[in-house]
Amino acid sequence: MKKVAIVGGARTPFVKALTHFRTIPAVDLAASAVNGVLDKSGVDPTKIDALHLGTTVVNPRMPHLGREAIFRSRLRPTTHGLTVTDNCIGGTSALISLADAITLGRHEVGIAGGVESMSNTTVMVSERASAALRDASAARDFKSKLSAFARLRPADLGPSLPGVEEPSTGLTMGEHCELMVKEWGISREDQDGLAYRSHMRAAAATEDGRLTAEITPVDGIDHDTIVRPSTTREKLASLKPVFDTSGSGTLTAGNSSPLTDGAAFVLLMSGERAKAEGLEPIAWIKDSETVGIDPNDGLLMGPGVAVPRLLARHGLSLSDIDLIEIHEAFAGQVLCNLAAWEKGWKEDPVGSVPSDRLNVMGGSIAIGHPFAATGGRIVLSLAHEMKRRDAKLGLVSICAAGGQACAMLLER
Repeated sequence: MKKVAIVGGARTPFVKALTHFRTIPAVDLAASAVNGVLDKSGVDPTKIDALHLGTTVVNPRMPHLGREAIFRSRLRPTTHGLTVTDNCIGGTSALISLADAITLGRHEVGIAGGVESMSNTTVMVSERASAALRDASAARDFKSKLSAFARLRPADLGPSLPGVEEPSTGLTMGEHCELMVKEWGISREDQDGLAYRSHMRAAAATEDGRLTAEITPVDGIDHDTIVRPSTTREKLASLKPVFDTSGSGTLTAGNSSPLTDGAAFVLLMSGERAKAEGLEPIAWIKDSETVGIDPNDGLLMGPGVAVPRLLARHGLSLSDIDLIEIHEAFAGQVLCNLAAWEKGWKEDPVGSVPSDRLNVMGGSIAIGHPFAATGGRIVLSLAHEMKRRDAKLGLVSICAAGGQACAMLLER
């Protein structure tokens, strides 16, 4: 069983959807980030065994996005590609898949992470229109074609973008999170406070170069454009709830992560190969845990199960962890899971998290959340910050739609 080293990585800037990258498809964002990994690491592209790529919003015209990203990048065409769809943990699931292959000796060097272009989602039509168009295409005579088209109604022809509702519940992630914060008693003030801290820390990490060091510029953009260093608690408090407008809602655009375009990838190697290549590991992947829970128990509460299980397997508590990166889908979701860890939920309690160890360079609320790319971004940022602080243990926690979650332990 081989140890898996994180030896590098790169990402594109994270930008709000329908802005700077609105004309750049996901495959090109992925290729830019992969080329950035090669540039920053200096590793010969011919030495890369595989690219494992996570994505959430699948383009039916390019379902195997990982393979196509190989062709658009400087990787050799004989590099094996894998596309993973696992919602917001798609990037970490791709990393786990590649790490497992390296651990078992099937690969020695690979790149893994994720990409999302919310600006270039596939436009669809209604189910009735799809059925009519399929029948018309299969019809063998003109009369049959007309009969198929006759079933169409004007409303069927309107474009439809991919929905954010849960197929199993019919509610959006934001609506589910509103239920969670009410159940856990999370206040609007605390949510806005976490969002404010996210922006302030991300702004500081941009200013001192910690975040920009990860970035390979794309189309003239060399930094994350969503970070708002000028925001204030008062501005955040003035925003209206967007998911529950009954008067009892607390989730706003300010304390929720925005729709984002971006890509992030990490370079993994076996420890032996890293030594042979003369590359110093930034950190090591110690272990990981993925879980699924019943969405009706709290759609985004998966970390409340994944993290305690992972820590228990190694006899650890949160007090043993030097740095913790938790994905900020919503400030309320973060606070609910912190409470679950401290009080115990479906697993035993594992302790509390001091603010000075949590998301020390900001999080998804400020930096952005290109769904499957978030895992690569968080793992890369955590590994670099662990090296800067000479931290021994780091923890990644990411929730996902569908009631899933991933936790990962890094060590130095």
